[in-house]
Amino acid sequence: MKKSSIFGIVVIAVAIAVIISTYASSSTYASFREAKQTNSELHVIGHLDKQKELYYDATKDANYFSFYVKDDKGDECKVVFTGTKPEDFERSQQIVLTGKMVNDEFHASKILMKCPSKYTQDKLETTEVSAKKADI
Repeated sequence: MKKSSIFGIVVIAVAIAVIISTYASSSTYASFREAKQTNSELHVIGHLDKQKELYYDATKDANYFSFYVKDDKGDECKVVFTGTKPEDFERSQQIVLTGKMVNDEFHASKILMKCPSKYTQDKLETTEVSAKKADI
């Protein structure tokens, strides 16, 4: 075989591996009920329940933030985020959580907030926050 043929086969094999790994790691959108039935990481869309308590005490643990979210299907769940509380979190109109269920709590690794913009009435401002890896 020629060197160019071997090089072409290697490039094709690497491209296939990248496509498969990207497809395998992509998350899907689900509700809290569906998240309880799987161990994989999912996206859950919901709204902050402002009637329930938000817990964040930077003096005790700056990387623990918990709150309650009601998903689009009406199910409510406690969410634990291992990171600092995002700025203007209470103003968010919609929250997209990336994470998975651990017992009866949803452990979020990322939070994407859609907040009303400060400058225009009709547009939404989007902020994404990632969690730090916890040593569990």
